Amino acid sequence: MIYSVCYINFAYSFKYYVFLEFLTRMEAKQIQKVLLFEASGTIHFPDDFLDYYHTHIYCHSGTLEFGFKGKVYTCAAGEFVFWYAESVISELIISNNFTATILLVEKEFLNGNLPDLGWSIDVLIHTRDNPVLYFNEKKNKHKVMTNFQLLYDKFLDTEHTFYEELLDTQMYLFTLEMWHVFASEFERNKRTLLSGTIYDKFIHLVGDYCMTEREVQFYAEKLNITPKHLNFVCKQNTGDAASVWIQRFVRDRLMILLENQNLTITEISDKMEFSSRSFFSRYVKKVLGMSPSEYRNRLH
Repeated sequence: MIYSVCYINFAYSFKYYVFLEFLTRMEAKQIQKVLLFEASGTIHFPDDFLDYYHTHIYCHSGTLEFGFKGKVYTCAAGEFVFWYAESVISELIISNNFTATILLVEKEFLNGNLPDLGWSIDVLIHTRDNPVLYFNEKKNKHKVMTNFQLLYDKFLDTEHTFYEELLDTQMYLFTLEMWHVFASEFERNKRTLLSGTIYDKFIHLVGDYCMTEREVQFYAEKLNITPKHLNFVCKQNTGDAASVWIQRFVRDRLMILLENQNLTITEISDKMEFSSRSFFSRYVKKVLGMSPSEYRNRLH
């Protein structure tokens, strides 16, 4: 076993040590599609799990603290953590009374069984930037735990005549159910933005329209201000112009759409209302640094 020691200094000047035990029994070529396990005080992750798995953690008691994109997050009892595969997580701190149910889903398996992203892409983007979800309804806990178990049970049922088809279908249903749960948090965040500053409203509008609207002029008109003033507001709040934020939002959506193997490049181009496939390819190369085909080839 390989052990890693993490610690944090609290206000009362003592060090709190947490030992993370990593399982090394799995090689990359032997990656399981689904893993479900309980954690108590320590978390037993497969070696290099973030390279291969999307991680779902439901906290029953205690706290889980971690660093993500320059911020520190804390997940407490009744809350949910979602880490995408290839996320960079740091400074993992677990309280002594921490207990949780953890589900790992192999990234290629999940990405290959995604429903239509027409509605849900905004929810996915929200979860990429907000890894801790605060469930307002108690029934959501039951829904999450049931989803975990159903997917794992189908994964174990290898003797079923239609094992692969059944497992793929359950993965598809699992995603729909989880998106339904995530949607309430997403809608709550939207309401907060709508009642906020010009910048908040701009960010909300970009989230709603960037799939098809990529010009600063469009958002300035929606806000009843000039493009120059919108750029001033964005730079004042973040240091970046409005066009930079629009491109970031588009980039995130492009990556999600291209990772969905169920969509052809032409379908993605049409969904984003580009005038031609060649114009779409040039735009993707500008934003991602490579063509749509090259990006998809890198995934494999």
